[in-house]
Amino acid sequence: MNNGEGEADRTGAYVLGHSGGEIERLKAQARLIDPITRRILNEAGVVPGMRVLDVGSGAGDVAFLAADLVGPDGEVVGVDRASTAVDAARARAGERSLRNVRFLAGDPAEMTFERPFDAVIGRYVLQFQKDPARMLRRLADRARPGGLVVFHELDWGGPSSFPPAPTYDRCRRWGVETLRAHGTETRMGSKLHSTFVEAGLSPPSMRLEAPIGGGEKAADMLRLVSSLIATLLPEIERLGVATGVEIDVDTLFDRMQRESAEGSNVFFGHLQIGAWSRT
Repeated sequence: MNNGEGEADRTGAYVLGHSGGEIERLKAQARLIDPITRRILNEAGVVPGMRVLDVGSGAGDVAFLAADLVGPDGEVVGVDRASTAVDAARARAGERSLRNVRFLAGDPAEMTFERPFDAVIGRYVLQFQKDPARMLRRLADRARPGGLVVFHELDWGGPSSFPPAPTYDRCRRWGVETLRAHGTETRMGSKLHSTFVEAGLSPPSMRLEAPIGGGEKAADMLRLVSSLIATLLPEIERLGVATGVEIDVDTLFDRMQRESAEGSNVFFGHLQIGAWSRT
């Protein structure tokens, strides 16, 4: 999930939290998903020299992508409500000696910035909002007239595996049920078009991709799913979605790997959908 640590108007507590383990999960997620986000930003028109606001910046990965695209003459400001995430992002920026990106703690829909941005971007942010269109409208106000608004969101629907891989399929189901119980919009990616229009933006251009693989090529995807279930485990048990014994998180990845090695399964990741428009 994301970078979207849950800005204002979120339905409730950000169920994934902001622990050190969750920051590491976000970094692992970025290694798998960043190429997709980069293609979305490229196609949307994020170019050198732009000033970009990254909302719900989490561990900083989307901001780092944007910083690479805008170059030394551009600027990226990453904002997140969680100070622990901001601290981690700042440390990572320092390790990379990046001079064109900075991170702030706060709610970008409420904060005052010195001047408008050429682009407002976010990954896995709107799915956590109580009213995504209202939030998008407020965030779009941070862009200059004619500026870009670009969001990358998930659709947790779609195929899971073929032929069916029982453990992986159960993980997908546990994740969706738990997130929905906390108010997460698990079909947010497919609702981006209507959300942009409801927010008063022009109908967006859109792009869809999804991770897919089998055998050894699926290892990173399986590892990411198992780490998500580990993060959600307390809530999965509290809600009665599954028991700790049933999940057996310590062997979960190995069991999925074993299923993959024993069969000819193809594993489908969540649908990754980008949408962009101009103010």
